[in-house]
This record gives sequence, structure tokens and C-alpha cells, in this order.
Amino acid sequence: MDLRLPETDLVIFDCDGVLVDSEELSCRCLSEALGRAGIEMSTAQALKLFLGRSTAAVTEHCRAAGQPLPESFLAELALAVRETFRAQLKPIAGVAAVLAELRLPHCVASSSDLERVRFSLELTGLAPYFGERLYTSQMVQHGKPAPDLFLHAAREMAASPPRTLVIEDSVSGVIAAKAAGMKVWGFVGGAHHRGREGDSLLRDAGADRIFAAMTDFWTEG
Repeated sequence: MDLRLPETDLVIFDCDGVLVDSEELSCRCLSEALGRAGIEMSTAQALKLFLGRSTAAVTEHCRAAGQPLPESFLAELALAVRETFRAQLKPIAGVAAVLAELRLPHCVASSSDLERVRFSLELTGLAPYFGERLYTSQMVQHGKPAPDLFLHAAREMAASPPRTLVIEDSVSGVIAAKAAGMKVWGFVGGAHHRGREGDSLLRDAGADRIFAAMTDFWTEG
């Protein structure tokens, strides 16, 4: 038990934008990959449309717009993301210290696929804090903003939703956590939130608290 987090039995961390500073990198890769497929979309547009969502959402969006993606698209995108991450990915500043101090059960629930989550955590040195407690949208029928993924993670971790705290950086993630009946803190310290009104967006989505630096994780507010 951690007395600094009362009425909490489990902390669920999103991965991209909360543990690793990856959202801007991955959306830039997505923008470039779409361009190669003949679909124009800026990095800013990709962030607005797909922040916190899975590649299935990208595929469905393009299909609905009458621009179906080639069969090779997702594999090529995954390779581009992996190469970019290997060269540029960093952990969110201060998150390792938070994880080292955390005395409650904790896990990851991410819209990214399991291979990418593992790669990201290993690359940034965060993997030992989670072990195999990694849950992704591949494991449920509906990804964020549906509550399925967070409910699945809580079941696997034997925690009740009302006593679960979720740390999220996206509107879809906040909506999903609230729909699951969980507390949710909105984190706006990732590079992708610079120049965006992330705090108001996450608050409007239902976040119970907004913070912009992992050094403030234990600070009341």
C-alpha cells in the first residue's frame, strides 16, 4: 500500500506519451507513411485524429474515407517506427523515479501492439518496472476510447475499477478510463503536448487531475 495514493489498489500507466516520449515521433512516422501511400496528412493532423488510438483506427479511418491502405502499410509503418525509436526515443523525464518509489501494483495498458510496447520499454530502460504486466488493444475487442482495455487490465491485476488509477495523455484514454469507472490523471508533459491545449482537452474529457511533470506525481492537486 502507498499512503500517498489513498483508496488506490492499482495504477495503470499508458505507455506512449506517459512512460516514453513517443507520440510525436510515431505520428510523424505515420504522416510520412501515409504520404508514401498517397494520403496527405500532417503530423499535427495525425496527432489530432489518432493520439492514444490503435493502428486499427488508422486503417478504419482511411477505409471509411475511400482510401484503403495497401496490405504492406502496417508492416512498413512498424519498421519505420522501430527505426525512429531506436535512434530518438527517450523515457518521459522523471518517470523512472516515480516507478522506483511506487509501492502499489502497477501495469501498462496501451493502444500500441505488444511488440512495440516491449521494445519501447526495453529501449528506455523501463521494462524491469513492469515485467509481463503489459496489456494492449490486441487483447480486447474494442480499443480506446472504449473501456475494454482498462477493464481487462484491472481484471488481470485483480483490482476493482473504483480503486484503480489510470495515468493517460490522450482524450481517448481519459474517456476510456472514466467509462471503466476509474480515477484518471491527465499527463501533459510529453513533447506532443507542446503548443497544444492538452490540459483543457483532458480536463474536458473528464480527467480528475492534470499534471505536466513527473516530478509532480506525488504532489497533491
